[in-house]
Amino acid sequence: MVMASVLSRITPHYSLARWLLCGTGLVYYLHPTDEELRSLAGIPKDKGKKGKGGGKGNSKGGTAAEDDGTFTVPRSLDLSLETSRMVPGEVMQLKFYAEYQWLLDFALCAAIVYIITEIFMAVAPPKAEVNLSMLWCLLAVGFSFKVMFSLSMLYFCGEDSGGEKAMVVLSFFTYLLIALGMLILDESKLELGLELAYSSFNSSAAAFLKAQGLPSDGPASKVTFKIILAMLCALIGAFYTFPGLRLGKMHWDSLRYCTESRVLKLLFHISFVAPLLLVTMWIKPVSRRYFTEYTWPGRSHPIMSSDMFDILRIVLIIVVGVVRLCMMPYYLQSYLNLAYDKIEEQKKESGRITNKDLQKKIARVFYYLCVVTLQYIAPIILCLFLSLMFKTLGGLSWGALLGGVSEPEECGLTPDLETEETVAATIPTLQDAQTVMEATKILTLGMEELKKVFTTEFYRGVLGFTTWWCIFSWFLSGTFGVAYQSYFTKG
Repeated sequence: MVMASVLSRITPHYSLARWLLCGTGLVYYLHPTDEELRSLAGIPKDKGKKGKGGGKGNSKGGTAAEDDGTFTVPRSLDLSLETSRMVPGEVMQLKFYAEYQWLLDFALCAAIVYIITEIFMAVAPPKAEVNLSMLWCLLAVGFSFKVMFSLSMLYFCGEDSGGEKAMVVLSFFTYLLIALGMLILDESKLELGLELAYSSFNSSAAAFLKAQGLPSDGPASKVTFKIILAMLCALIGAFYTFPGLRLGKMHWDSLRYCTESRVLKLLFHISFVAPLLLVTMWIKPVSRRYFTEYTWPGRSHPIMSSDMFDILRIVLIIVVGVVRLCMMPYYLQSYLNLAYDKIEEQKKESGRITNKDLQKKIARVFYYLCVVTLQYIAPIILCLFLSLMFKTLGGLSWGALLGGVSEPEECGLTPDLETEETVAATIPTLQDAQTVMEATKILTLGMEELKKVFTTEFYRGVLGFTTWWCIFSWFLSGTFGVAYQSYFTKG
């Protein structure tokens, strides 16, 4: 409740989202006014006003103005664009700014709630209490999905001039094929944990249904379980398509502009390649075998324990997310520089362009800023909070980094896999209740028994795989974006 009050009262005045756009030195390019264009093109202000009626105004040269103030100038016009610093009054009017500010500020509050909850549980572990930080993390993941869905729907609602709809649909089926291939791999090669997750969920769910008088071998077969996961993966991959293309474009431009600072260029490369390192952390022969099973020469035991390796993956995801967040102003500035690049490219073209089209070409870059920002920030928030849910619901412990072991019972959320006799407790029906208190007690008992169906093994497998897939899609889509810029664009 305290954090909800902070979110509603403080963030309108002190906002991380607003600071990242207006407090990091970002500048955007201003489009020239009609008077400046007339002066550069040598067009008198009153020229052509009678041309449309007399039929001579546009017969030669095409420089006459129309009644609505439209006139043409040479594309090769020597323009020098002015720049301006980002100010809150202008940024707040951009499309999708409200969604961007809400997503990032809510994610910050959710992260604070999670940190406070983890400290509290480490000092005084509660007994049989719900971990409310998981609700905040779930909402952050849900808001990220909603934003990415809204951005993808923009390509279906507008004009499909560049084949955007076809690209999203093609990406969906491509990622579906990749996901189906990943799900049939042996667990000894790709450490997904889905086999144990399915066995744990199916046995506990079958026992629960049996106790309620519904004999069943389980709610779903293994094939159905994996097909549902594959469809979810394909949907995530489709959402990552244009954010990845945008990331590739900004990364490519950032390296072009970063010609003097080698340190900054190295940071760009590390930031881009880091998700690939995270992907390999789930490939057992490449990562876990050498860290937790192989004994290196000169050592009497492996480098780290299995629990330490599990929590190390979470820490690395957080580090990569923070690095990407810190690099965001540089990427956004490279995007804003597109206005300058477009004008420089236009100077090499022949023919004429109207003043309205030229101004729109420059202004569109600034007006589209929050959409680009959401395409950059939403995947980061999605991966971060999925990893935090994976850590807590999967029964991992931060103490494992110091050489301790994970203690799932301290999470306060999900019990370990119980025996069939423990899970299969018969729950009275609501018809047996005589009072409101008895009905409330029956509902509470039902929720407690239903919670036992979703075991730690289930969460660890499903959330671990979903986290890995989001990181994999994140890197794959960004790599495709860079490849597109390398081979299919000029310069």
